[in-house]
Amino acid sequence: MAKRKSWLDDKTQEPLIDQYAQKLSSFIDALADGRVDAAEVERQEERLVSLMKEVEPSLDDATHEKVTQLMCELSAYNLMQFLHSLHEARPATKLDL
Repeated sequence: MAKRKSWLDDKTQEPLIDQYAQKLSSFIDALADGRVDAAEVERQEERLVSLMKEVEPSLDDATHEKVTQLMCELSAYNLMQFLHSLHEARPATKLDL
């Protein structure tokens, strides 16, 4: 059995999930041409749905509630991180009036 991957960095306590996701072959393949098209998003959704259908029935109610909360928090974190990086990358402009 493979060693369990920690969700958090031991020293910084920062989430490692994004780093793991960036190493997925499906992610690497999707970004190979520098853009993500609708078909790639659809295939990722199919992989996600398939895994959710596989895992969800194996969870007891309490664990299901925690994992649901975890996935929601992770999604919110990823969206916030993305929006923040867009804001930071936006060039500062000054209007001359």
